[in-house]
Amino acid sequence: MTTISAPPTRRLGALRDVGTGIAAVGVKELRGRMRGRRAFIVLTVHLLIVAGFAWMIETLAERSYTGGFNGNSVSASAEIGRQLFSALIMLLTLIVLVLAPASTAGAISLEREKQTLDLLTTTPISSLAIILGKLLSALSWVFLLLLASIPVTALVFTFGGVGPEDLVRAYVILFATAIAFGSMGLFVSAFVKRTQAATVINLVLTIVLTAGATFIFAFWSAMTANGMLPNQVVGRNDSIVETLTRRPPEALLYFNPFVAQLDVICGTETGFGGTCSIIAAITDFDAVVNGNIGDQGFGIDKDTFWPRAVAAMLVAAAMLVMMAVQFVAPTRRWRLRRHRPRAPTPIEEIA
Repeated sequence: MTTISAPPTRRLGALRDVGTGIAAVGVKELRGRMRGRRAFIVLTVHLLIVAGFAWMIETLAERSYTGGFNGNSVSASAEIGRQLFSALIMLLTLIVLVLAPASTAGAISLEREKQTLDLLTTTPISSLAIILGKLLSALSWVFLLLLASIPVTALVFTFGGVGPEDLVRAYVILFATAIAFGSMGLFVSAFVKRTQAATVINLVLTIVLTAGATFIFAFWSAMTANGMLPNQVVGRNDSIVETLTRRPPEALLYFNPFVAQLDVICGTETGFGGTCSIIAAITDFDAVVNGNIGDQGFGIDKDTFWPRAVAAMLVAAAMLVMMAVQFVAPTRRWRLRRHRPRAPTPIEEIA
């Protein structure tokens, strides 16, 4: 028995319908967000904050090298550039972590509160197009803020120590972070009925994925490095003891963009600096514990952690979007179907 697949024209038509729906929802949302003076005022304030922060960091770094201690350093300008780059990237990462989930927290819950979600789902626009349109329109504001900050961040090139490829890596992480945490906010908005509850849940999840995961990793690392016996804490369960005596998995920190940015900053260091020691403790924990940091290029392969973190965040974003579609679609949700026995017919009962 052969199966007949859908013709290519039908597939292209379905993709075209999804693209048209995304454009329709995105344009409608963008008009509401960009209408009036508020958007331009926020953009101006954002640039002033980033530029003022960059000026303060640059001033402090210059004074530290002209105060008599490091005034004769040949690489003073490059070091100032690296410090300025690190501070700006960390500031932008914090801004993305705050704005990305907040911008999507009310994307679906507000439609429910206004009782317009049912009207939106009855339109020819598919549920996938609604979700993607809401996500892209909300994140386009975050993307605009990131793109507007590029000229300020590019000022580090005047000092040296940082190359254009380092700036590209850092912004790839920023965009991936915006997509991942924006998708998380959209999923919570589709799952929760109230915008206030969705905002609080997004804040808690952001803290758990960043600070909470980092604390667990540090605690696990301290237990392993100090030779503590886990059975003194958790009991005599051999499986738990065997798990806790191993090195902590670096996957715990894949959703902490600050750690991924540290990997990029490590690539700008000429030697084994502070950020490289942190990345070494994450990616090559055994070498740090055994004192073999100096082996194989200081015990660390630079630019290896952040690509895995970006891939993990994008995969998680795709999964969250697909789950959000199921909470928006009024029909055709994914359900676990159980096989029910068929009732016998009268003829079968006689037989």
